[in-house]
Formats: sequence, C-alpha cells, structure tokens
Amino acid sequence: MIVLQQLINGLQLGSVYALIALGYSMVYGIILLLNFAHGDIIMVGGYIALLIISAGISPLVAVVASVAGCIVLACLIEKAAYTPLRSAPRISLLITAIGVSYFLENVAQLILGADPRVFPNTAVIPSVTYNVGGLNISLTTIVTLAVAVVSMAALTLLVQKTKMGKAMRAVSEDMGAAQMMGININRTITFTFAVGAALAGIGAILYCCRYPQVKPTTGYLLGLKAFVAAVLGGIGSIPGAMLGGLAIGVAEVVVTALGYSTWTDAVVFAILIVVLLVKPTGFMGASMNEKV
Repeated sequence: MIVLQQLINGLQLGSVYALIALGYSMVYGIILLLNFAHGDIIMVGGYIALLIISAGISPLVAVVASVAGCIVLACLIEKAAYTPLRSAPRISLLITAIGVSYFLENVAQLILGADPRVFPNTAVIPSVTYNVGGLNISLTTIVTLAVAVVSMAALTLLVQKTKMGKAMRAVSEDMGAAQMMGININRTITFTFAVGAALAGIGAILYCCRYPQVKPTTGYLLGLKAFVAAVLGGIGSIPGAMLGGLAIGVAEVVVTALGYSTWTDAVVFAILIVVLLVKPTGFMGASMNEKV
C-alpha cells in the first residue's frame, strides 16, 4: 500500500515535469534549440497567478492570465532573442537562451524581491483528500494527472491531425524544403513556442499547487529536471517527454521515501549521465545518422 501511495505521488510530480518537458521537446524538434529560458517562463507564470489571486480576483482568471502571460513572453523572447540568430551557429542560440534565463530571474528579483512568496494553492484547487482502498489521493493529484493526460492527448491530435501540426512536422524534418512548399516558417516556429509556453503556464499552476511558494529561481531547477525528463524520454519525441517526466517524478519520490531527500537532485542528474552513456537518444528518441 505504501508503494502504491508513493507511486501516485510520483505520478503527480512526474506529470508536472512531463508538461514542461513537452515544451523543451517541441522547440528542440523544430529548431534544435535547448531553450533553457523555458523554466523561467514557468516562474513568470507562477508570479502572474500569485499576484492576481492575491488581489482578490477569481482563480480562474489567474490561471487564464498565467497561461496567456507565458505565451506572450515566450513569443516575445522568440522574436527578440532567437529569430535574429536562426542562421547563427547552434552554440550562439544556446548561450542566448542561458542569457535570457538569467535576465528573467534578475528582473523578477529586482521587481518582486528575492524572498519566496506563499502561493495560495487552496484558492486554485480545494484541499480535499479522498480515501480510495486505503490510498489517500488529494484533489490536486487527480486534477494534475487529468490535466497531463488531456494535454498529452490534445497535443498529439494537434501535431498529427491539424494543418499547423503537419507544418510543424514538415519544418522539423527539413526547414528549407518546408519553406519551398509554401509553409510559413516564422509563424510555425512562433506557434510552437506558444504551445510550449501554454503547457509551461499550466505546469506552473500545478507545480505551485504542490509546492505553494514562488521565488525568482523557482523555474531554474524545475526547468533543468524537465530537460532531464525530455532527454530521458527522447528529446524531440512528444510521448517520450511524457514518459520521461513520469519516470523522473517517480524516481524523485522513491528516493525521498527511502529517506534520502537531500539526494533527489543528485539522483536526477545521475540518471541523465547514465542515459547519455547508455542510450543517448532516450527511451523513444530516433537515431540520427549524419553523412560525412
């Protein structure tokens, strides 16, 4: 019973990682960019929700505003920082992403202060716990798992069945050929950033409901763990990101349950090292052959 309880807790945390990892995978699949500013977009989403709820406005408005704010911020970053460097060496994009990450963290610290702020999580999801066959399952856990499954299904349908999804797949395969076929490259890339940011905004709310505080560095470690999840599942693979997120969440909770809570971060990054050594493409990543 204890094992099942910890598994449920791990799936809840893993679902949040999965939502964030999907953003990493989508952007990498399109322009081969590891967007390390993705975690800080989550931090901004958390602050937006916190400020709106603290002002006495409806939590539903806070959720919508958080997602919308993340989308707008991601699109601005893409246009201002990444688009001018699209033809530059990949390392330039990577360094720029890291720079944007530090910029967002420092701006948040300058405006809102460095001290953590308590997030009113019960205002978003009521603090209710159900006992099912001896297992204690909170409403937050149920909502988190449900949102993750629905988001995964909606994203899969978007990519596989819609015109924009086909454009995204075409651009990820061959940007030049897609452009010659009449696909608007800029619009497709911006749309990809927007979808990833929307998932980040949802993930921000769910993460703050589990750990009810927000600070300027909230998204730093969260983003890195989501990146590990994306690599573990196979970066560029949507189902892989989901699987990797759940695996990381379960691993983290198991380590904590065994009494090694101070080692959770070390274990997560140890998993990354092992995966890169044994199977660099991850669980569901496709092998890529380069012609010389």
